[in-house]
Amino acid sequence: MAGKRRGKNDDKEKWSDRVTRTSDALDLQEGVFTLDDPAEIARSLKRSAEASERRKSDPYRSAMSMLTFYINRAGSKLPEERRAVLEQAKEELRRVFGRE
Repeated sequence: MAGKRRGKNDDKEKWSDRVTRTSDALDLQEGVFTLDDPAEIARSLKRSAEASERRKSDPYRSAMSMLTFYINRAGSKLPEERRAVLEQAKEELRRVFGRE
């Protein structure tokens, strides 16, 4: 009897989860993307990026890349309210890094 085949979405979810956990981008605070305050998300990403020894680029670029990666991977499954908070977090990230 053949094993259960996984659908295309199963592979994508596992792939993005693996990238988030093991990439050289940065070590994230657990649940950072579920926070309600965009400024708190930005501060957490900044702390993580500055403290990470695994990142390959500068802290600002690593933090912004991880935030953008999360938004893009969520795609259409990301509710508009959540997307708005995360997009505002991008603006806050620019501000906390002095890149306004």
